[in-house]
Amino acid sequence: MLKFKAEIKEERKEQVIKEFLPYIKYTAYRFSWKLPRHVTIDDLISVGLMGLMDALSRFEPGRVKLKTYAELRIKGAMIDELRATAWIPRSMRKKIEGINNARMKLEKQHGGKPDDIEVAKSMKMPLKEYFKILQYATCSNPVRLEDFKNSKYSDSDLNITECIADPRAKSPLSILEEKDTKKILGGLIDTLP
Repeated sequence: MLKFKAEIKEERKEQVIKEFLPYIKYTAYRFSWKLPRHVTIDDLISVGLMGLMDALSRFEPGRVKLKTYAELRIKGAMIDELRATAWIPRSMRKKIEGINNARMKLEKQHGGKPDDIEVAKSMKMPLKEYFKILQYATCSNPVRLEDFKNSKYSDSDLNITECIADPRAKSPLSILEEKDTKKILGGLIDTLP
């Protein structure tokens, strides 16, 4: 049993990874519609690869097929990553999903967007609780600075992170004053006997 584990690690590791890469990508793309903004498909693919590596290190040939075991470990690693990076608890996520489903159902029935009172009433939910859930949902979505682009009318490729001031950085005026002070002090030192 240990000998087979060593063989997978040394001889077939690269081949097995190449064999499972399409499955890892396929699974990552299947989860992509559930991804929060701060998690990318590439993140999921990386996590899937780590799940595969873990499967290879723990695989015991007599118990189950490698394909079955690896696919479970890959999918499990991706689900664990999504849960770990979730900013809101699962119970709250279900409530938000319930509100969204009720909103879509009412939209189909009435042919227009329902207001909040209608949605809360259809769910038999107190309005106060309804707004609390909505507030939680809107406050819990992290936003990456990289998602902010300059104006679509701008020709600049400048990233917003390049526009944020560094509080520890010296201002241009203080840099000039420092240079002038050094120059004056240097001149005064040169005149000393």
